[in-house]
Amino acid sequence: MKRHLVSAADLSRDDALLILDTAEELAQLSGRAVKKLPTLRGRTVVNLFFEDSTRTKTSFEVAEKRLSADVINFSAKGSSVSKGESLKDTALTLQAMGADAVVIRHHASGAPARLAQSDWLHGSVINAGDGTHEHPTQALLDAFTMRRHLNPGGGNDLAGRRVTIVGDVLHSRVARSNVHLLNTLGAQVTFVAPPTLLPIGVENWPCEISYDLDAVLPKTDALMMLRVQRERMNAAFFPTEREYSRRYGMNGRRMAQLPDHAIVMHPGPMVRGMEITAEVADSPRCTAVEQVANGVSVRMAVLYLLLGGATIADTARTDSVETSQ
Repeated sequence: MKRHLVSAADLSRDDALLILDTAEELAQLSGRAVKKLPTLRGRTVVNLFFEDSTRTKTSFEVAEKRLSADVINFSAKGSSVSKGESLKDTALTLQAMGADAVVIRHHASGAPARLAQSDWLHGSVINAGDGTHEHPTQALLDAFTMRRHLNPGGGNDLAGRRVTIVGDVLHSRVARSNVHLLNTLGAQVTFVAPPTLLPIGVENWPCEISYDLDAVLPKTDALMMLRVQRERMNAAFFPTEREYSRRYGMNGRRMAQLPDHAIVMHPGPMVRGMEITAEVADSPRCTAVEQVANGVSVRMAVLYLLLGGATIADTARTDSVETSQ
């Protein structure tokens, strides 16, 4: 793997499978009575969040602590950033504190890439979401979830699987990272959205485009619903919420059109009644809560591979010896 994880497009097929396989092993280890591994003992990981977050920030923090890292949570609100400090000066401060890795979420697309390409930090940079650009660890946990459900026999990738992503693609970093990663893993991706919620140039992306959700449901293996990101909108992108829900919302009638093995996914937070009904959200076929749990394993794997060293088996043995002493 490379030193940083900024974009899902940077991952080769081998890199992606290594992360997913490592996450699978770590998920099994998390079932032990003592969930911690000593892999990152003595390493410092900073969570640098310039945007509000609950799932991603908590997931990374749990992953870091389970690997025994020293964790520093840095929120832009109430910090020197709110007083006008630049990203460069913040990074230099973190470097002076000895940060081995920085997990960054930023409202500006490209901020993690700028950090990774600079000489401000000597450690690894992990993109936890930047503007409307990318969210690579979300795509990895989504692929991890799909692989568990769609390849129960233990298949490596998602070759030939059909994934439908529905909703606000225009503002979605999750959609962008997923289309890159799923294409790398051999899946076929279809975007379903109003024309106003598709980005310019989407026809050049490695995916298909449809405006009819009902037409694609019967041949879908995994259906991913996206939240309409009103906080990023500065215009009216569809007539009314009711109209959007009628044409692009997931309900019980539409869920019945899916193949029996198909799953319904959502990166969260869900807006019930808008893009997904309570009937679907609470269905056993909806993996939204499972995705949160899988996110910890996947983020542990990313941190492990970027900052670790020993194999998982060696680490587990070392931990067992230390625990017994």
